[in-house]
Amino acid sequence: MVLIDYHVHVVGHGEYKFDTKRLQSYLQQAREVNLSEIGLLEHDEYWQQVDFDLIKRIQQDNSDINIRLGLEIDFIPGQELQLSSLISSLPWDYLIGSVHFIDGWGFDHPDYKDKFESGNIDSIFDQYYNLVEQAVDSGLFDIIGHLDLIKIWGHNPIKKSPYAYAEPVLKKIRASGLVVEINSAGLRKPVKEIYPSREIMEQMFRLSIPVTLGSDAHNPQQVGEGLENCVELLKKIGYRSMICFERRKHRVIPLNL
Repeated sequence: MVLIDYHVHVVGHGEYKFDTKRLQSYLQQAREVNLSEIGLLEHDEYWQQVDFDLIKRIQQDNSDINIRLGLEIDFIPGQELQLSSLISSLPWDYLIGSVHFIDGWGFDHPDYKDKFESGNIDSIFDQYYNLVEQAVDSGLFDIIGHLDLIKIWGHNPIKKSPYAYAEPVLKKIRASGLVVEINSAGLRKPVKEIYPSREIMEQMFRLSIPVTLGSDAHNPQQVGEGLENCVELLKKIGYRSMICFERRKHRVIPLNL
């Protein structure tokens, strides 16, 4: 079996330490769910907590699992030059571009979800996908993360389908040669659905957009959670391969369970 998880946060949102004990707990869970490769992916605001030397030592002691190191970057327009410097200065294996903020509004945080009730849902979807499109156009990333995260609380636009908002972005992703993350975290959220939706994945397959897998784990127990569901759905759609990374070079591996 070949199963990977490229979206694993060791320090969470800064509340945990990037140390040997915590890393080993993640690797132990990776073994229990039969991962062949794990991608440790911190949010860009916590990158300084990453201990690159520790990663090397942990890999030497755990040769049965490939450890990759990534960075999840919150794309905010106007920060491209600053991000480019951070990206080029450190040995990342891959970079995920994500959108969590719309004009400073952290829409996926439970404390701020009420704005969905008071705002125009179609306008919110339009703003969100415009930002995702800018992230694609930036040329900074290898992977686009949880593509339709905007659905997290279960809201749907009225004037157009969710897919209609995503379709222009998919064409940009295809032209840019980017990979899309199939993220199981939505199964744990109110929307109860993989990111992105099946309809979006079907169009991705038609466009030959490659995929990778991520659980969006913020604790060891979530490593690999829901990824078998992702693989089963991808195979129903027609996918037979996925992408792994090393030093920002990708390779194609079989999509198997």
